Amino acid sequence: MFYKSFFSFFIFLAIFSCKSEHNFMINAPQKIQTNKELTISVSEKNNKTIDSVQFLLDDKKVKSSQNSATLKINDFKLGKHTITAIIFYEDKTAKVSETIYFLADSAPEIYTYKIINSYPHDKGAYTQGLEYLNGFLYEGTGRKGSSSIRKVELITGKVLQQKDIDEQYFGEGITIFNNKLYQLTWQAGIGFVYDLNTFELEKTFNYTKSREGWGLTHNGEKLIKTDGTEFIWFLNPETLIEENYIEVYTNERKVEKLNELEFVNGLIYANIWQQNTILMVNPATGKVEGVANLTSLKSIIEKEQKLDDADEVLNGIAFDKDSNRLFVTGKHWGKLYEIELIKK
Repeated sequence: MFYKSFFSFFIFLAIFSCKSEHNFMINAPQKIQTNKELTISVSEKNNKTIDSVQFLLDDKKVKSSQNSATLKINDFKLGKHTITAIIFYEDKTAKVSETIYFLADSAPEIYTYKIINSYPHDKGAYTQGLEYLNGFLYEGTGRKGSSSIRKVELITGKVLQQKDIDEQYFGEGITIFNNKLYQLTWQAGIGFVYDLNTFELEKTFNYTKSREGWGLTHNGEKLIKTDGTEFIWFLNPETLIEENYIEVYTNERKVEKLNELEFVNGLIYANIWQQNTILMVNPATGKVEGVANLTSLKSIIEKEQKLDDADEVLNGIAFDKDSNRLFVTGKHWGKLYEIELIKK
């Protein structure tokens, strides 16, 4: 046992010594668009002779030629990645790593909109989540003491069914999946699962990896969740564990504060907190495929009613996939709009 411990300690010292006597660095861009080839190399400040280098991108080996490598990155997800170089020199080994960010290969398409219809909407609803199913709207409202889930008649805006949640919780996004209604809370780290017909609470679940609860939707296989960052999480519908994620990027930067969500024709539509905007996000890569600026829609509602809070912005997207209808509303808005997005 003593021999094993001494040997392990000796190996640790040897590795530490190797690390301390070199000045290797990875040469790579900090950011790069995925339509460009990534070239990486290694150099050493004191011009030590490098015998060979093994590069890894996110722990996957990269084919290299001596101390450099070039690879295509168009199939990678956007966002943060790690380049690692294992360097062999003078019968020694060193390891260095650098962070790199992959950006979208092109700028997003720009959309405007056309109002198709408008419907009454409860001004008292601080809308945090919106869903359409079988002719009805389902809505999640927020703020402590006034958070609820609701079933709403589309044409009249009448609340047909409502369940208030405990005043300690700030309600957030909702979605409907397999005849269950799922609701997030903001900072409590907990979500609720209800029977869709009765609104009876069936179970709760905890966030395991995501920071907070903001928006919620699904793609027919997994629940999809935002947490106020650039991350979009994919949850197992049985265990409700965050299994994987994408990071949302344009060709220039990451997009944070992603909020209310809806899955529309293969894309994730996302509101951005305190902005009257809808992003269209590729669920496989995180690329922002399109941006719809709905600022003028808020101006329309402001002409009809007084909005008392700067936070009373667009926040609610619902999609009728059978009739290809898109509905939007905002926090404390007195109208719900059916709109058509039009590419400029």
